[in-house]
Amino acid sequence: MIGNLVIPILIIVVAIVIALSCVRVVKQSRVGIIMRLGKFRKVADTGVHFLVPFLDQMSYIIDLRENVVDFPPQPVITKDNVTMQIDTVVYYKITDPVRYVFEIADAITAIENLTATTLRNLIGELDLDETLTSRDVINTKMRAILDEATDKWGIKVNRVELKNIMPPHDIQVAMEKQMRAERERREAILQAEGNKSASILQAEGEKQSAILRAEAKKEAMIREAEGLKESSILKAQGEAEAVKEMAIAKAQGEAEVILKVQEATAKGLREVLSAMKESDVDERILALKSIEALEKVAQGNATKLVLPSDTVNFLGTFKGIKEVLSDDKN
Repeated sequence: MIGNLVIPILIIVVAIVIALSCVRVVKQSRVGIIMRLGKFRKVADTGVHFLVPFLDQMSYIIDLRENVVDFPPQPVITKDNVTMQIDTVVYYKITDPVRYVFEIADAITAIENLTATTLRNLIGELDLDETLTSRDVINTKMRAILDEATDKWGIKVNRVELKNIMPPHDIQVAMEKQMRAERERREAILQAEGNKSASILQAEGEKQSAILRAEAKKEAMIREAEGLKESSILKAQGEAEAVKEMAIAKAQGEAEVILKVQEATAKGLREVLSAMKESDVDERILALKSIEALEKVAQGNATKLVLPSDTVNFLGTFKGIKEVLSDDKN
């Protein structure tokens, strides 16, 4: 009874094992290459896949993520015959799993050799200084060349970087000396420019100081001249005012003297006239006395004389007598 159950159990176990072996799970960002009897059948995407027992086989699992390969240093020779070591880093991604599997046997080795030959060609066109300063140019050219060459292999080269550029030891020593000399030269230039700027600024400061001193002296002289001018004007105005006031005072004094003299004369005449009226003096005697009084008045400092009308008439009489005598002589 037990012997009869062993065979079916074995068959069931074998069937389960075979069924489980035919189930394949492809993870995210990966694809599988299914082969049937040694021939490509299809590409298995992410997920669960069932294979035909004894016929189908998932021969390759391809990673579709971006990969990085760091290649060892490669000897290259520059245009000026300097040998150096350069190592590169290549970033690539598989875009076509079928061509990646069937078009190239060893893609990494092929990319490494292609990178080395391309790098030697590019560096051979540059001298040492250009090689050290043209990393971006070299990276761009290498990426374009490698991407074009690996496109038929189902590979996309995204980026190529020169990791290290290592010249020979003697070249490194010479470069260090050159860099040290260049730094010393720049330091000397900067120091000379600083001294030059300081001298220029000092000269400009002295120039401005001299200009300000000259302007201050000029302003002081102008103010001193204006002060002397105003002082002279004020002095002249004061002297003119003094002369004017003296002349006015003198004129007023002379006028008052003349007025008092004339008032005294008039008063004397009035008194004489009153006495004459009281004494009943003859008019001819009165006229003569008037003339004598006028003679005394004329001898004074007055420039103007006020004559009575009688005196004027009496003088007119003398003029008429003179004319008559003149006619008789003729």
